[in-house]
Amino acid sequence: MNHPVALKMPDGLTLRGAVWGKAVEPCVLLLHGFGQTRHAWDETASMLVDAGFYVLAIDARGHGESEHAADGKYLLDHFVTDVREMLATLPGRPAIIGASLGGLAALLVEGESGESLTSALVLVDITPRFEVAGVERILAFMRAAPDGFPSLESAGQAIAEFLPHRRRQRDTAGLVRYLDQDADGRWRWHWDPRMLSEESRASAECHERFLAAAENVRVPVMLVSGKHSDVVSEETIDEFMSAVPHARHVVVDDAHHMVVGDSNNDFNEVIVDFMKNGTASFSETRRQGGRP
Repeated sequence: MNHPVALKMPDGLTLRGAVWGKAVEPCVLLLHGFGQTRHAWDETASMLVDAGFYVLAIDARGHGESEHAADGKYLLDHFVTDVREMLATLPGRPAIIGASLGGLAALLVEGESGESLTSALVLVDITPRFEVAGVERILAFMRAAPDGFPSLESAGQAIAEFLPHRRRQRDTAGLVRYLDQDADGRWRWHWDPRMLSEESRASAECHERFLAAAENVRVPVMLVSGKHSDVVSEETIDEFMSAVPHARHVVVDDAHHMVVGDSNNDFNEVIVDFMKNGTASFSETRRQGGRP
């Protein structure tokens, strides 16, 4: 069972999301990817609660039920500030599981803060350097229907063509979590299209900043990548693992970039195991004076 929450950010914008479980440690903050909503984490949140965690999942600014930026600007540092504010609402030092953009924001929060604000980081199919062609493929899909869709069925068809490896869902009712029906009757994505501006995008030019942050991370880290991802590659993963030598890397065989949705059960099992066992073994190694 989850309960709605609303968080006011320093610039006055309100973010909305949900909490699962009782407000005690250990806590996990779930950060979705660009163009997604917190609902991408619904099953993961339920499994984490069953495993004894308190969970917060928030729609990023300009996404889902959260407010859009009045000036239409969505800079990387806006998302970083938001994550810091989210952490401040939770007891202790929460773990963060972040997909794509959410993972990059989490990496900067932990690696640039000068002190550990989290207890662990899980990055889902994102590394400091990413494959531009894969990102551009996603952005092309997001730009493809500026006037929306005449029906949920047509939106479902567009998703099926973008994700041909997934089994198409016959029931499109669940898509209302990701689209709004406007006054003209057309269905439009649940995110602010102004996020696609060049100014608002986290570009490959940020690579050095992301890498420097990664090198400063001292908490337990796991990178979960999709075997068929076109956003991360052997080269980008190797670079990340060299920057964070204590990190664990897990490949989900049946997944592409959107690992959580592509292979949800496998992903959730990996996450729960790491949160319950991987972070504990890391702490034990540190206590014994060894290198994790």
